[in-house]
Amino acid sequence: MRRTAPGADTAAALAQDQAALRWLRTRPGRRGLVVWADGHPDLLVDSAVIGEDDPVEVTTLAELGTALGTLVLALATFAAVRSANRSTQLAERSLLAAIRPLLVSSRLLDDDQKVGFVDDHWVTVKGGRATAEAEHEAVYLTISLRNVGTGLAILNGWRFFEERQLGVTPAPALDEFHRLTRDIYIAPQEIGFWQGAFRDPQEELFLRAQRAVTERTAFTIDLLYGDADGGQRVITRFSVLPLPDDDGWMTAVSRQWNVDRDDPR
Repeated sequence: MRRTAPGADTAAALAQDQAALRWLRTRPGRRGLVVWADGHPDLLVDSAVIGEDDPVEVTTLAELGTALGTLVLALATFAAVRSANRSTQLAERSLLAAIRPLLVSSRLLDDDQKVGFVDDHWVTVKGGRATAEAEHEAVYLTISLRNVGTGLAILNGWRFFEERQLGVTPAPALDEFHRLTRDIYIAPQEIGFWQGAFRDPQEELFLRAQRAVTERTAFTIDLLYGDADGGQRVITRFSVLPLPDDDGWMTAVSRQWNVDRDDPR
């Protein structure tokens, strides 16, 4: 409904406007846009009548619609970003699992391996076995290994303990490991070996290793290794046990710890 009020009688025009509003409010189904264009500064301009309430500006309705649309878009964006992050995490976990090594003792039927030390000392280690030899100036240790993981294993450290470690024990500190003088690589699903030596007769660990070998008592070797990128480091504990009748040494895995990932236990 549109009307132009005479400028000479503003009060009368206002009274007519108010009567028109009351008439619209009493007529169901005839709500709509009521506009005045009489030039009076106090009159409503471009107003809407909603239900039985006071007039509500059309711009307010537009702003509410824009805000609602923005909220819906924000929720959709949040859901899409969360789904994308989840997909990225799953892809990363799958990639890491595909290159993760895991070392255990080799099988008894695995091939013998010939291992040489830097001083031209050579030993042969059988499948599922270890070697331990003590001399006046050196103690030589080796273990036959198998990589049952899906990624290349790179050995980079080891730790000797004179006795066999049993029960639940905390993971050894990384600063307690001896750094290998060369990296040893073991391909996935293949056999390999670890080798270590003590060469200082004045060192306490040399004397302990020499005593364990000569007296043929069990001892423990902790190996530190990781994947081809140097990540996903793992510590695997091997118990080295003497066989009866001086028939060499047997190995068994007793525990493993994750260094760069959450430990499952």
